[in-house]
Amino acid sequence: MSKTPTPAVEGWFTLDRKAPHLLGTRCTSCSNVFFPKETTFCRNPACTGSEFEEVELSRTGRLWSFTNNCYAPPEPYQAADPFEPYAIAAVELEQERMVIMGQVVGGVGVEDLEAGMEMELVLDTLYEDDENEYLVWKWQPSQAAA
Repeated sequence: MSKTPTPAVEGWFTLDRKAPHLLGTRCTSCSNVFFPKETTFCRNPACTGSEFEEVELSRTGRLWSFTNNCYAPPEPYQAADPFEPYAIAAVELEQERMVIMGQVVGGVGVEDLEAGMEMELVLDTLYEDDENEYLVWKWQPSQAAA
């Protein structure tokens, strides 16, 4: 039986495995883009806007900073058992020029990363139950750079 792909955090990303996108919002008054989505008021202090449109954010960007995570995050995060350390990346999105943090795909450690390298967004399984495969976004070195 095939499991249903389910976002671990609803509304934060598309479920297109070949070309996933984070979902943000753009203020219709000043055009600033936000992630996670904004629905109440513009975070730009010079703007009084309160209307937003959903936008797909860039799938690629440059590695701005990175580190390793050597401890299991607390609940409600579903850590693997046994826990295995993983890399975390801060990636500056190509178009929006905002920095988005996220886990790096398995098999890529801090020793494989270099500030400024091209990264791309992918989906990966966080955990599964009997019916669902819960997905999150992760960063991986760009296939174009490989």
